[in-house]
Amino acid sequence: MSALRASGRWIRADLRARRGQALLTVLAVAGIVTALITSATLLEDNTNPWRGLFTQTDGAHVWISAQGPLDPAPLAALSGVTGVAGPYRSAPVTLTENGRRTPVALRGLPAAPPEVAHPVVLEGRWLDLADLDGVVVERSFAQAAGLRLGSPFQVTALNGTRHMLAVAGIAETAEQGFYPEWTPGLAWVLPETLDRIEPAIGRSQSVIGLRLADAEATRLVVQGAVTLLDERIQRIYTWREVRASMELDNRLLGLLLALFGAVGLAAAALAIVNAVGARVLTQSRDFATLKSLGLTRRQITGMLLVEHGSLGLLGVAAGLLCGQLVTGLALNGGAGPPLSFVPAAAITTGTALVVLVAVWLPAWRGGRTPPIPATPAAPPRGHLSRLARLAFVVRLPPALVLGARDAFTRRVPAMLTTFGVAIPMMMITIGLGCWATLDNFLAHPEQVGQAAALQVGPGRLPSSEAERLINADPDVAAVYPGTEVDALEPEQTRTVLARAVGTSARPYPFVVVEGRPYADRGEAVAGQGLLDLLDLKIGDRVRVTVGGTPLILRIVGRVVEPDQDGEVISFGLDSLAAKDAMPPEFYSLVLRPGVDPEAARARLLAASNQDLEVRRVVNPAERLAVIRVVIVALSVVLALIGLANLLTASAVGLRDHALDLAVLKAMGLTPRQVTATLVTGTGVLVVIGVVAGTLAGASMAGGLIDLQGYTSGVGAGIGRTPSALTLAVVMLLAVGAALLVALIPARRAARARVPVTAR
Repeated sequence: MSALRASGRWIRADLRARRGQALLTVLAVAGIVTALITSATLLEDNTNPWRGLFTQTDGAHVWISAQGPLDPAPLAALSGVTGVAGPYRSAPVTLTENGRRTPVALRGLPAAPPEVAHPVVLEGRWLDLADLDGVVVERSFAQAAGLRLGSPFQVTALNGTRHMLAVAGIAETAEQGFYPEWTPGLAWVLPETLDRIEPAIGRSQSVIGLRLADAEATRLVVQGAVTLLDERIQRIYTWREVRASMELDNRLLGLLLALFGAVGLAAAALAIVNAVGARVLTQSRDFATLKSLGLTRRQITGMLLVEHGSLGLLGVAAGLLCGQLVTGLALNGGAGPPLSFVPAAAITTGTALVVLVAVWLPAWRGGRTPPIPATPAAPPRGHLSRLARLAFVVRLPPALVLGARDAFTRRVPAMLTTFGVAIPMMMITIGLGCWATLDNFLAHPEQVGQAAALQVGPGRLPSSEAERLINADPDVAAVYPGTEVDALEPEQTRTVLARAVGTSARPYPFVVVEGRPYADRGEAVAGQGLLDLLDLKIGDRVRVTVGGTPLILRIVGRVVEPDQDGEVISFGLDSLAAKDAMPPEFYSLVLRPGVDPEAARARLLAASNQDLEVRRVVNPAERLAVIRVVIVALSVVLALIGLANLLTASAVGLRDHALDLAVLKAMGLTPRQVTATLVTGTGVLVVIGVVAGTLAGASMAGGLIDLQGYTSGVGAGIGRTPSALTLAVVMLLAVGAALLVALIPARRAARARVPVTAR
């Protein structure tokens, strides 16, 4: 009992003596665990918004859009189909809100919510026969359009008639992905209201959803539906496409956090090994004294394990709590995230084991300290290091030569310190690469297929008049007419986006990262997602079906395609068959350099008397702005790990030279020179770690970002490395901050009037 009380008093005294370093350990481990918990939550399938919505709405696994009325009986009789949603009539309309025109799919649903694929009302109420002007709007579309309960909902039908509705409710559905990644916006009205807005059956389509007994049997069911409906099919998609659309941003953030968390855990383990090893080294006389008083090796080891392990476990607990709070606020508005027990337990247990192993290794060494308290452990002696010899050759001041010699007095702690600084710097540099990639998206949108800043629809104007107004605008540099259609892939089990834009003679200015642009009829460029989906490569031919007409295209190039997970094929308007050719649905406008898109949009609307539909093309970097916040937060955690290593290196340096300070002063070195000696010993390790980590991160950043682009369907060719100026500034800041931190204890030791004895 006396040994336990003595150990407890010693632990409390030691923690009080180094509160700052203990706090750094807790914060660093907590930050790493928070990143890992958040990453697991975002990557876990159960946290995908689609899954919860699909369960709440009793969703359909397959959705089919077709021309004309549909008979649900043959589709319901297909093998594996357990339920049918619809068919519902759907008509395209245009929402006019604050002078902005937005395409909307207006869908007619009954007042009694259906059993299969029934939207979940979040605000307001569902459709009511007593209110024929009420409309229920899908949540993400309502947020993007700024719609609230009671907001006016003015729509314009294809025949030009305007109808004033009002928002009666806001609901969620698993029927399609979130707006604007999934367009057009979705809204529900009563069938009677839809018949009044769009009485012409030919200007609408039928939509039907099929719920399956086995979610993996979608291919067979889709093939059966294609056989039944044949050329009437306009679009087919399954639950997989909707799920992928909803999880894209979560998965990207999850992978980024997982990478930072895993590498940060390794860096934190190195920092803990280094810190505990330094404490063992500086407290060797204490351990010898405790042994001479009767404590055994196991008790010394256990004492160290309890002291330093408790800090790590406290960090694990704090990180687990922070991870729950962060993901709860981000995903569920404050409720606990639906992270299952197994991944949470795996992260907690794994991190705790890493921490305890990192503590046990130097603690075991501390337990082997010989019980000879009167013998101070002096630093190892030997030949001058190569760095010290170089300092002699170039005739550096004596203080710097001595500091260069001291940097590698203890090889293992020096190596741990260098790696402990290099790993955080490597990850910070990779984070800056992600930042530079987002900046490049904003500065050069043409590199991600967005050379056009505006997309203009004819609206209520004839195509010829719309073209005249567009071409008359002095700020428009180029105009590319286009249309987007859903095309059935060769096996006709799902649809992909076919974009006909520009012509073969004057193609849309895609930046082609592989191959070349299309330059003839029948040639096309595609996104990485489409190439992977159909197992194609540059030069292959592919057969797609557009409006019931087979279209054979030769893939001549790959472009970076952020839309539809890269499952997009683009070609000239003249490649469409005559029966599928139609007036352009939109005109992609490339503006002159320096022109503000909002100003150009306002001018076009004014010139057309608000008859044109003009929208600004949304850059993918805008919706990924949260990544910048994540990078800053993770960089702070990594900086704490680097700071912990720096404090350890400073403590070891002061310990090794505590008895040398009086000698250095007797040799004629001033306190300033003594300070320079101590700071140089730590600074050399910091400079090596910072430079090595920055170079390693710069060499890896572009490749890692391209790998993520490739696996997500966007495609490789998007990764950017931070500029040389950015890297230089970051390295100078890191080294400068490290030297300032090392300067404080060095100045205190150099100004001491008596030699500082080693603990």
